[in-house]
Amino acid sequence: MFYKSTRNSSIKVQSAEAITQGISEDGGLFVPESIPSLTLDEVEKIAGMSYSERAAYVFGKFLTDFTEAEIRYCTDNAYSTKNFETESIAELAELFDGTYMLELWHGPTCAFKDMALQILPYFLTTSAKKINLDKKIVILVATSGDTGKAALEGFKDVPGTQILVFYPEDGVSPMQKRQMTTQLGSNVGVCAVKGNFDDCQNGVKAIFTDKEIKEKMNNAGLMFSSANSINWGRLVPQIVYYISSYATLAKNGDIKLGDKINVVVPTGNFGNILAAYYAKKMGLPVNKLICASNINKVLTDFIQTGVYDRNRDFYATCSPSMDILISSNLERLLYIITGQDDAQIKEWFGALAKEGRYEVSDEVKKVLSEEFYGGFCDDAQTKATIGEIYKKYSYTCDTHTAVAVKVYNDYKKETGDDTKTIIASTASPYKFSASVLEAIEGKTSDMDEYDMVNKLSELSDIPVPEALANLKDRERRFSDSIEKSEMNSYVLKDFGLE
Repeated sequence: MFYKSTRNSSIKVQSAEAITQGISEDGGLFVPESIPSLTLDEVEKIAGMSYSERAAYVFGKFLTDFTEAEIRYCTDNAYSTKNFETESIAELAELFDGTYMLELWHGPTCAFKDMALQILPYFLTTSAKKINLDKKIVILVATSGDTGKAALEGFKDVPGTQILVFYPEDGVSPMQKRQMTTQLGSNVGVCAVKGNFDDCQNGVKAIFTDKEIKEKMNNAGLMFSSANSINWGRLVPQIVYYISSYATLAKNGDIKLGDKINVVVPTGNFGNILAAYYAKKMGLPVNKLICASNINKVLTDFIQTGVYDRNRDFYATCSPSMDILISSNLERLLYIITGQDDAQIKEWFGALAKEGRYEVSDEVKKVLSEEFYGGFCDDAQTKATIGEIYKKYSYTCDTHTAVAVKVYNDYKKETGDDTKTIIASTASPYKFSASVLEAIEGKTSDMDEYDMVNKLSELSDIPVPEALANLKDRERRFSDSIEKSEMNSYVLKDFGLE
């Protein structure tokens, strides 16, 4: 299995190179040259496996330059009860008849990013050995909240690596900020940016392709890689939990092998729902992929009209991890739909960079409407949904998962589709305790963050995750805040390259 760049199909590398590079030199994203198949017999086979074994089976189809022993080393170390609170790793909870919450937040940072970022360090260090890389790997991350902490925790004190995370100063929740700024580890760094997530993401992408910085890095024995979902090693683990969930439902008798399911995903950068699309293209019986956005509804508009336009107001919401106007992983989807037309991808994303918009062809619009449903909701609707779920089902969900539930309810009303459905639940409610508490009690609180956490624990009857409880008395280590125009110079200074 080789990997191509979305902007130059003549570039072909094996997975170890794709993972260590993170992004192609031409600014494109690495994608597998073909999508491997998964039969129903194979789904039935993996249903009897542990999550680690299921992951290894799926990875074996994509990471063909890895040995079976190398893959098992990665999965066995990443997916165990030393890292996750539950043996099943990806927990399924039935919310109501035929609708299941796929709880992806039982890892060390209480967010779905742990599902990929607990294994990425093993992928990366194994890949580096495979290609005889003699450089120190510098992980550069832009985060809207959850990726940053999950990456910091995953790469903390990993030999041969260093990690620097940029986050929007006023664009993450208080708990997310506390998680990052108190991070332990000798090889970690965190810096706030006076801007939004797109500013952070654009800055990181620009640094990756800056020839002067790359030359200085190379001379110092350093090289960049990414822990964002632009890195294929971040995306491929996300495919696993959709396949695993289907296998579990079939094993438990909730569905029959071959029955189709819907998948609902709250997303801003499009990576989590793209993973579900890959699972479907492999052969997983998926009916509709339901893309849920908050009021920053650039993806909803794109799915409905075929026009991607980032020239709009940006809103800071109570679901900050989705406060994104440039969805990087959409590039991978469009590369697949266009039949790997790299020239068309370069044209569209060149227009996005210069003019802030592009419009896809009628053929692509048709595929989008067949495969996806797009919907959105605002903060008031998000909080109302949290309250409704709590009262009706005694279930407490976070502000991102609630967006998915609201959009799914809208989809059912509009279509009447009663296909059994998995909703990706992406974060612990404790990471957004102020908004969740307000939604349940109907009023804002003047309590501090940890008093709100304790109050939410009383109401929800969900134990406070140890990883969050331990932050209360931890010293803040990182307080730097810079303008977005200063990201290049900050990187050079941080790594001693000035």
